[in-house]
Formats: sequence, C-alpha cells, structure tokens
Amino acid sequence: MREKLARFMAGRNGVDQLGRELMYVTFALLLASLFVKGRAGEIMRLLVFILIAYIYFRMFSRNVSRRRAENSWYLDRTYSARSYFRSLGERWRQRRDYKFFRCPQCRTLLRVPRGKGKIKIVCRKCGNSFIRNT
Repeated sequence: MREKLARFMAGRNGVDQLGRELMYVTFALLLASLFVKGRAGEIMRLLVFILIAYIYFRMFSRNVSRRRAENSWYLDRTYSARSYFRSLGERWRQRRDYKFFRCPQCRTLLRVPRGKGKIKIVCRKCGNSFIRNT
C-alpha cells in the first residue's frame, strides 16, 4: 500500500510548510466553530471546508513549480516571525547554562555563561562594554 501511495504522489507537491500552517489554521478554526452558534458558526464551517479543499488541491497539484513559488512567498513573508520564535525556543533551551543580555547601545542579544559573578560584557557588534551580574 505504501508503494502505491508513493507512486500516486510522484510528481505531486505533497505537504509543505504553507500546507502545514494551513492545516493548523483550519483545525483551530474548526475548534472555534464548534463553540460559535448561529450564522457566524456556519460561516466558519464553510471557511473550514474551503480551506480543506485548498489544502488538498495544493497537496495533489502537479504544478510543483507554482506550489513552490507559493510556499517560497509564504516563507519570505513569515521569516521574521519564525526566526523570532525560533530564537525564543533556543533561549529557553539554553536558560540553565547561559544568561542573555541586550547591549544598551545597539540592542544586540548577547549570551554569557551563568554563575560567573559580576563580569564585563563586550558587545561583538558595536564594541560597547557594560557590567552585569551573571
């Protein structure tokens, strides 16, 4: 069965980052529509149906170059938000070993080891130095 699916999907776009994000949005909208009554709930469920149809259209599309262009456009537009949340995750994972400071002059994020006491921190970007307790 896996081989048949692989042969069917050969030459098709499949799921990319834009498709994955659309699935998350669709799922959230579907959950929200369960709690909304009346006309607004119906509109939300209709929008869920349209989004699911669009997700499947993108997934099974043979126009791979066009879908890649759409995905590239999406990635370009969301780069700053994705990199911000990625850096937050990195800081969270490193919180036990490092302390993070912003340079008071250029606002660059600097990482220094924890538990070193009061140290002089020199910014790599602008050369400004300041003293902080780690």
